[in-house]
Amino acid sequence: MWALLSTYSWQELRHHPWRSGAAVVAVMLGVALALAVQLINASALAEFGSAVSAVNGQPDLELRARRGALDERWLDRVAAHPQVRVASPVLEWQAQAANAQGQQLGVRLVGVDALSVGALAPALMPRNADTADRLDLFAPDAVWLNPAAAQALGAGPLRLQSGLRWQAVRVAGHVAAPGGPLVVMDIAALQDLSERLGELSRIDVRLAPGAQAERVLADLALPETVLAQRPEAAGERVSQLSRAYRVNLTVLALVALFTGAFLVFSVLSLSVARRQPQFALLGVLGLAARERLRLVLAESAALGLIGSALGVALGTGLAALALKLLGGDLGGGYFVGVAPPLRWSTSAAVLYGALGVAAALAGGWWPARAAAGLAPAQALKGLGTSQAPSARRQALAPVLMALALLLALAPPVADIPLAAYASVALLLVGGIVALPVAMGWVLDRLAPRVQQRVLPLLAVERSRRQRHTAAVATSGVVASLALSVALTVMVASFRESVTQWLDAVLPAPLYVRSTGNTQDNQHLPPAFVDAVRALPGVAQADALRALPLQLDAARAPVTLLVRPLRADNGNLALPLVGPLVAVPDGAVPVYVSEAMVDLYGAKPGQSLPTLAQAWGHAANFVVAGVWRDYARQQGSIAMDRADFVRLSGDTRVSDLALHLRPGTDEDTVRGALQSLANQQGAQGLLEIASAGEIRAISLRIFDRSFAVTVWLQAVAIGIGLFGVAASFSAQVLARQREFGLLAHLGLTRAQVLRLVALEGLAWTTLGALAGLALGLAVSVVLVHVVNPQSFHWTMDLVLPWTRLAALCAAVVLAGTATAWLSGRAAASRDAVQAVKQDW
Repeated sequence: MWALLSTYSWQELRHHPWRSGAAVVAVMLGVALALAVQLINASALAEFGSAVSAVNGQPDLELRARRGALDERWLDRVAAHPQVRVASPVLEWQAQAANAQGQQLGVRLVGVDALSVGALAPALMPRNADTADRLDLFAPDAVWLNPAAAQALGAGPLRLQSGLRWQAVRVAGHVAAPGGPLVVMDIAALQDLSERLGELSRIDVRLAPGAQAERVLADLALPETVLAQRPEAAGERVSQLSRAYRVNLTVLALVALFTGAFLVFSVLSLSVARRQPQFALLGVLGLAARERLRLVLAESAALGLIGSALGVALGTGLAALALKLLGGDLGGGYFVGVAPPLRWSTSAAVLYGALGVAAALAGGWWPARAAAGLAPAQALKGLGTSQAPSARRQALAPVLMALALLLALAPPVADIPLAAYASVALLLVGGIVALPVAMGWVLDRLAPRVQQRVLPLLAVERSRRQRHTAAVATSGVVASLALSVALTVMVASFRESVTQWLDAVLPAPLYVRSTGNTQDNQHLPPAFVDAVRALPGVAQADALRALPLQLDAARAPVTLLVRPLRADNGNLALPLVGPLVAVPDGAVPVYVSEAMVDLYGAKPGQSLPTLAQAWGHAANFVVAGVWRDYARQQGSIAMDRADFVRLSGDTRVSDLALHLRPGTDEDTVRGALQSLANQQGAQGLLEIASAGEIRAISLRIFDRSFAVTVWLQAVAIGIGLFGVAASFSAQVLARQREFGLLAHLGLTRAQVLRLVALEGLAWTTLGALAGLALGLAVSVVLVHVVNPQSFHWTMDLVLPWTRLAALCAAVVLAGTATAWLSGRAAASRDAVQAVKQDW
């Protein structure tokens, strides 16, 4: 029996390749995109982790300062402990390197002790060239390059940056460290180059066999300002920091698969409706309702299996191509410069392949239920063809909507908005379940307005009486358009909020900093700062700094922003969220980003003891306000520069914000700054940018980060329109007799085509309106729930009506054209032969 039924199902799929192919393509694209995103991110993470492991080595512990550098005096104390086998000092630094040809490259400088680094990090052990002297290991001008740096800079003499000066060095050999460009030199030489005498980035510790880390740390009695952590913690922090971006990108990729489920539902629903006489005959011959249900589910599973297999192959190819052309960064900025090889994951392929099959089965469930609930005797008499949804199914829509609202209010799970994602899915499903009722309500009110025109009357009346079929046919378009509308609103809201934020945090017209300054590793010389302030046309030069601060070993460092916080008018120069609160006398006011509130519980009016611990100062730091910071997902703290200098005594400057006198030409000041840098031998080491240029660069990075969402929206819309094409093709082929009758009644071929186009216009217009309404509801969840729970910042809802109207109009036009093209074949059939089939 099942062999015959399997043959029957296979013949059904084979003889209607257009409809089954649409569902297969939808599943294939969904699986391919999701798997490609997973493989790219997994490959990038693995490559980053391998590079960190190779460079950091395999110590038992790493000792780091929570703020700034680690005092070198700790090295002797740690090395003298009887249960410490090796203590290796390391100093890390970001700088520019220039070869003899003048080519500049951002590199990572690592200072090591050649006598101890080999035991803990063999990849950093300098290996001299044949022409080098063995004492070059301790020479102040000798450096060793890893493969990436050697390929980019060559083996000739180099110059290394320190602030606004160049230091000549020579290449003495190489190191085996993988990853981005890296330059190794003696730690004492790097301390001198960077003007950080007595400072370390970390101490790598290898314990004696059998030693317990907890006991060693207790004996050392480290202060709160020193952090002891596992060597793999850095890779884990980057993985945790990028997790929200990776999860959201994967969910966006699954949009195509979600849309594909509705397309499978549409294709199989129409297929079941068309095959009702066949299912009725099979029922009379003894095929039970459960077996009919299994038969349709088997067809949907076959579609899912074929689509998943093709999707796994396509996704693997897309991932390999993306890694080759774009590297491991998909726009989030977490893996810039990482170019990993593809790392195949069987478990990921099986998971997303299973999701493809599950999506197809979910899409085929209701059509299978319809086939199972068929009354064979009535269907054979032509009495069982009603497709109207049951009252229970209609009542399901408000239940799903209410459940979606409750889930939107739920908190995240492990910083991932799982409940919010489920809320979005339920909103879409509930909206599509309610689609027949909503379409009927609109068409009932439209029908009286078209009674005087024949073709619009025929189109509206047929749509009214086939409202369930219309809802089924347009469900894919509704789902894809709703998600596209939601993503459009979310991206527009985010971009507008970022634009307003940039206006608030860039009050000065010009900004100056040392080239390659990241993580507070390059400072402007005091003499240069004084000379800039004395330039004609410069009214004020605000000193700025951004320092990493490790408040929690399990999280990425937060950023301490040091700047003058009061503008000339006395207002706080920060984009605040909520009101300011007064701080007690003697307390130091600080202003935290929204991420600090979510991650560390730093609420206005509360003290920040973790900041005092990391700072190593007994000051009472009190949160005076919360502000938006779209640049630092891990959290940031803003402090007035006067308070910072008073508490730390550190007057170093990383950036300058220049306020110009009225009437001063900006280009003139630029030229004066460049001349000043050239006078101090800092050619190529000074970055000068206007607020407008920084804003343009930031928005360009933003657009690049969200470029992938545009492609995913296009794929989702394409899948939805593909479903409309398949549905209309099935409809017009089944209506050949109807078209023949209309031809006998005097309608021309052009009028029949116009009728089909009007039906397509009615269906896709109603689908577009439903998709727009659902999309706006979903966008509220994305903007106010998913985004804050994922990235810990809020935004204002912005509705780009022009773009949304263009999107809906494009879908309506494409759907109407699809219906017209689908009707051409049926309308061209001989009218007499079409009607004769019914005699």
